[in-house]
Amino acid sequence: MDKSKNKKKGVKRRKFLKYTGASLALMIGGTWLARNPIRRTIYASAEVTIGPYPGDTTPQLWLEVTPQNEILLHSAKVEMGQGTFTGLAQLAAEELEVAVEKIKVIHAETISGNLDLFATGGSMSIATLWVPMREMAAIMREMMRSKAAEKLGVAIGDLSLMDGVFSAQGKTLTYGEVVEGVTEWDVPDAPELKPKSAFKIIGKEIPRVDLHDKVVGAPIFGIDATYPDMLYASVVRPRLVDAKMSNFDFSEAEKMPGVVKIVQEHNFVAVVAESHVEALSARKKIKFDYTPNNTWNLADIKEKIKVGTGTKTIIQKNGDSPKDIDGEGEIIEMEFRSPIGAHAQMEPNGAVAWYKDGKVDIKVSTQVPKITRDEVAKVMGISTDDVNIIPTFLGGGFGRRLHTPNAVQAAILSRAVGRPVKSFLDRKQEFQNDTFRPPSHHIMKGKVSPKGELLGLEHSIASGDTLFNYTILPKIANSAIRADIGSIRGGSIMYDGIPNHRAVYYHSDLPFATSFWRSLGLLANTFAIESFIDEIAIKTNQSPVELRLKNLTQEDAHKVRIRNVIKAAADKAGYTDEVRDGVAMGFAASIDAGTPCAQVVELSIVNDEIKIHKVTAAMDCGIAVNPDQVRAQVEGCICMGISASMFEQMDLRDNKLYPVNYGAYEMALMRNTPKEIDVVLVEGADFAGPVGEPPLGPIGAAIGNALRRLTGKRLTELPLKVG
Repeated sequence: MDKSKNKKKGVKRRKFLKYTGASLALMIGGTWLARNPIRRTIYASAEVTIGPYPGDTTPQLWLEVTPQNEILLHSAKVEMGQGTFTGLAQLAAEELEVAVEKIKVIHAETISGNLDLFATGGSMSIATLWVPMREMAAIMREMMRSKAAEKLGVAIGDLSLMDGVFSAQGKTLTYGEVVEGVTEWDVPDAPELKPKSAFKIIGKEIPRVDLHDKVVGAPIFGIDATYPDMLYASVVRPRLVDAKMSNFDFSEAEKMPGVVKIVQEHNFVAVVAESHVEALSARKKIKFDYTPNNTWNLADIKEKIKVGTGTKTIIQKNGDSPKDIDGEGEIIEMEFRSPIGAHAQMEPNGAVAWYKDGKVDIKVSTQVPKITRDEVAKVMGISTDDVNIIPTFLGGGFGRRLHTPNAVQAAILSRAVGRPVKSFLDRKQEFQNDTFRPPSHHIMKGKVSPKGELLGLEHSIASGDTLFNYTILPKIANSAIRADIGSIRGGSIMYDGIPNHRAVYYHSDLPFATSFWRSLGLLANTFAIESFIDEIAIKTNQSPVELRLKNLTQEDAHKVRIRNVIKAAADKAGYTDEVRDGVAMGFAASIDAGTPCAQVVELSIVNDEIKIHKVTAAMDCGIAVNPDQVRAQVEGCICMGISASMFEQMDLRDNKLYPVNYGAYEMALMRNTPKEIDVVLVEGADFAGPVGEPPLGPIGAAIGNALRRLTGKRLTELPLKVG
């Protein structure tokens, strides 16, 4: 199918930019004019809103039918294990009237023009493409129908379509036969989409489209990428935080075997050699000095990330602070903390670049192909049209692939040596140069009446950046929004039935890089809020489930859905406050990106270690495009949340971050995962909502709440430890 000659175009990127740009300007302008009230509206919306798809939805950019009857889906969203490729294939297949197996999903190269203007992340891939992907497929189907009628010499209304084959008057044409020889297409407006009652593929448990390649170990990841006649590079990266490197001595490194060139350019130094081992060995021979700006230890970070320190922003305000509420009642206060967390993904960061004749191709694991392209073009001083980012499958993303200086470095090195260059971090560098999950400090305050009613609840959060240092958000927006929307994710009080409920955020800069970590602030904020709610239930002798339900009083769609998942999780697990045979249950709930989730953990303590036996989770993501895949996402989030809640933490000693390898950086192992994870999917909306991060919210609090009932002690700091 010739994509260049179409009589009517689809949605224009400039139109999208026009409207989203205007919206951002209005948001920022309105924020400055109305200040905190408008800001708080933005914060509240961020908890539940699914925005429009941030990119071009011209069908010909996404879908390609070849004369060989192959349907290619060029995805601007990257596949990092979350199953996006399979979900998109199901959405497209539904309207194209073909089996999912007939659609091959591949990453869209940036040179194709199919660009997601932001990123793959935020659990928004399927959610934002729920309508656009089906519309594009439906438009493509009708383009085919019109051309098939023309080729067969029949009226459009006489055509029937089944499994990608048009039929009329005893004659047939496959999609491939329809496109053969065609150079011009009529592009109609989007036709009416199928109603849910007509779905044949959406909602079915289709095997993953990338399953085969992953099972057989096909070279699909960034670390597998190659180019002919390729060299290897090892970049000198800081081992200390908040320190400057200087006085480089290359004399020993230059004598090492296999060294082609030592490059010092654009604020970095690298060895380029004939093999990875030779590049690595030579890099270790480079000598240089460190000049720390300040001395940093973990205690300094804890003092810096502290409620009351830094820039204060009220992010939620309904009524008074507990201490200002009139009348009798007890003020209850507790503190909670979460540590620095590493991404610790399996595949380290890196890229393979080939600079030739003023243009560069880069194969890279990235969540941001467009931003990576733009950064490379800017640094190298070339046009974005001369940079082609070729995304690969990601060996773990979780926000780590939102920053890709490695692509810039590989491109510069390739230009310097005139050959393709592969440059990857080693594991120690990956840990030391991560963009970490910032630590947090929380103070929860509540006022309880003599009758046990919650009169007021306040959550104060202190943390560092997750969103503000990200290139996609203009600095003017940072100043206008003020509170880092990533760090406050899940930080507002969802219990509207509490007459007075507030949340306050304190922002402080940190001396090391922090950024997105799967679910951002959700895990830590939910840990603080839901642990405190549980403690109130215990102190007032109430069921923690009933306490939550009676304080969710509004009848808006989100509150109804939250109540429904709370009931579903409690009912399915048979929740009880009683400790039975040394096993206790813990309950917690949260809402993230409009998707509510509730979880019940069943655990015991064996040989001074926490043993999680079962987790029951109820989640309402609306329509589950692939229920099996959704359940797998929930299971993955729970296991990752267990790891973060019980094991993971980084240390900082004399400007050095520790640990620097697996093993020393404790993570959950198979023996630490539940024997059973029971997932209940509640369908409370008529659209496909976010899935990939919301289930991370409740797990830490649910574990802590179970331990409170089992031991009588409230653990208030992650990772949770007993014995």
